[in-house]
Amino acid sequence: MGMYDAIARELLSIKAIQIRTDYYFTWASGIRSPIYCDNRLTMTYPALRKQITSAFVEMVENMDEQPDVIAGCATAGIPHAAWLAEKLDMPMVYVRSKPKEHGLGNQIEGHLEKGKRVLVVEDLISTGGSSIDAAEALKKAGANVVGVAAIFTYGLQKAEQQFAAVNLKFHTITDFDAILRLLSEDGTVTVSERQQLKDWRLGL
Repeated sequence: MGMYDAIARELLSIKAIQIRTDYYFTWASGIRSPIYCDNRLTMTYPALRKQITSAFVEMVENMDEQPDVIAGCATAGIPHAAWLAEKLDMPMVYVRSKPKEHGLGNQIEGHLEKGKRVLVVEDLISTGGSSIDAAEALKKAGANVVGVAAIFTYGLQKAEQQFAAVNLKFHTITDFDAILRLLSEDGTVTVSERQQLKDWRLGL
């Protein structure tokens, strides 16, 4: 079993990813879904944190364009960005969803030099909106955003379309399809539940 599948299994084990086909979850966006991901739970588990950081390091090593700076999306992307930046011995910043309404009114916290290559780190990608907003804020500050790295993606077509529209690459450790495959291998979901999950995503 590869490292990425091992991480996916751990996410299921700690209930960071949950499946509920009888009573759907409601996301912050209002979307009703039979799957829910809360990767904030990973902060509690040191061994899993290290696995995730190692996976991110491997991603960075395989990128066509190497970053100079790691940028975390507030708030759930910040700890993973910090652990990755520490491992790579790179500078780090983080990006708020909007500028502060007091003090200096910063949206980007930390010092960011213009022209630096920046990798955005998120905990998950749903529609892609928050990651793209963070990338756009960094670009306005003069950064060259080389991509987005996240732990998990639901694999929604809307996310694919939105990233493509702004010519932004993204990479994830695991995704909806991998989780569904593991659950099916374990017999945790029935054939009908698996189809229900597939139909849900196809319908978005």
